[in-house]
Amino acid sequence: MPHALTRPAADSGRKSAAPNAIVAVLALAGIVVSLMQTLVIPIVPELPRLLDASASDTAWAVTATLLAAAVATPVVGRLGDMIGKRRMLLTSIALLVSGSVVCALADSLVPMIVGRTLQGLAAAVVPLGISILRDELPADRLAGSTALMSASLGVGGALGLPAAAFIADNWDWHILFWVSAALGVLSFLLVLVVVPVSKARSGGRFDLVGSLGLSAGLVSLLLAVSKGADWGWTSVTTLALGAAAVVILLAWGWWELKAKQPLVDLRTTARPQVLFTNLASVALGFSMFAMSLVLPQLLQLPEQTGYGLGKSMLTVGLVLAPQGLVMMAMSAVSAAVTRARGLKVTLMIGALIVAAGYGLNIVLMSEVWHLVLVSCVIGAGIGFTYGALPALIMGAVDPAQTGAANSLNTLMRSLGTSFASAIAGVILAQMTTDFGGYALPSENGFKVVMAIGAGAALLAFAVATFIPKQRTAVSDRPAPEGESERTVAKAG
Repeated sequence: MPHALTRPAADSGRKSAAPNAIVAVLALAGIVVSLMQTLVIPIVPELPRLLDASASDTAWAVTATLLAAAVATPVVGRLGDMIGKRRMLLTSIALLVSGSVVCALADSLVPMIVGRTLQGLAAAVVPLGISILRDELPADRLAGSTALMSASLGVGGALGLPAAAFIADNWDWHILFWVSAALGVLSFLLVLVVVPVSKARSGGRFDLVGSLGLSAGLVSLLLAVSKGADWGWTSVTTLALGAAAVVILLAWGWWELKAKQPLVDLRTTARPQVLFTNLASVALGFSMFAMSLVLPQLLQLPEQTGYGLGKSMLTVGLVLAPQGLVMMAMSAVSAAVTRARGLKVTLMIGALIVAAGYGLNIVLMSEVWHLVLVSCVIGAGIGFTYGALPALIMGAVDPAQTGAANSLNTLMRSLGTSFASAIAGVILAQMTTDFGGYALPSENGFKVVMAIGAGAALLAFAVATFIPKQRTAVSDRPAPEGESERTVAKAG
């Protein structure tokens, strides 16, 4: 049954402090953190030369960020609920700045991996920002602002790629990280000045055993998934890590169910609205990564292959950049649909649009404008889904659990992305064509990946049909400590 949300009776006349400024600052913070994910892409092929290391070793500059983000997101979300979301938001941004500075000063592999790990620890900024919006904004502003904050992930990634490619092509690669550090400092100062301290805190004792268990399970799982292709899917290392992940996560679940103050409240997670939203998030995370893998390769492969377009990394960034703008534009449309038809319908529409985009890509992939169109269609669908997912989660959990619940949902999308990377990698490695003695992914291989991406989006649509119709709206503000409260049950 949906959770009854609370707010103070005296709060109905109180105005939120500069809501537009709060939304803008939090969205900027989300964009800055998402830049971190694409910042290194233009220089990945050059890292072995730049850092004087092997390609397999420099791949850890990407893997370390993935692992750190997976570990940090649920832990930081829970700490935000306990000791303050703004405090943990500032801590996350400070880690991003520190990591950027370390990378900017790095000329060897180890400092680069350390810096990228610190950057990955900042991944909880977006779920924390969404949770702050719930605390600070009135209910009528929450849907659109949540969609905008969620879209910041795509906006930063889409705009960051061409900017990073331009910088890497024209200046020293270290400047990429100095720019990241400067933007992080700007975000930190703006959050410090504009974003208020929320009084919605759960307090209690931190579940250290649960955090260590979840971290160990996730690291084992993600290492097996992300490095399985390099190590061999049937190698002892990959199989041992996979088995360890299963055992550790089962033991972790047993611990969380008996813990008085768990890191993740699994009973809340089992509520139909939360459960099916998280399952849909895994499918959507899987679907959305397929585009990030396919489109850049189609653009960069030689024209002589018959299906590659022979473009530079800068062109790749410019082709994908409009997608981020479409995602931001869709936040307002998503909010309007939500008000008219509800969050469940918004999510289902978004999943269908994503599936349609992949279907379009299967038949339109021979011209640059084809790929611009496809990325914009998929971006529109992502804009719908990213706005609905956190709102569905917040509509089913207590305000004191918002940070942890949103962070877990973000983690579910990341897991879907990791599985997509592994499966698509296997497909493209198996379905190849010979090009001058080199094996390149074939045109049919790309089409199979896009078909799987469409199938994953349709799976998300099917899962979303099981989400119960909402009977409780997300509260405009949780009850501050010490104030009288009244339950707000509002038809959705």
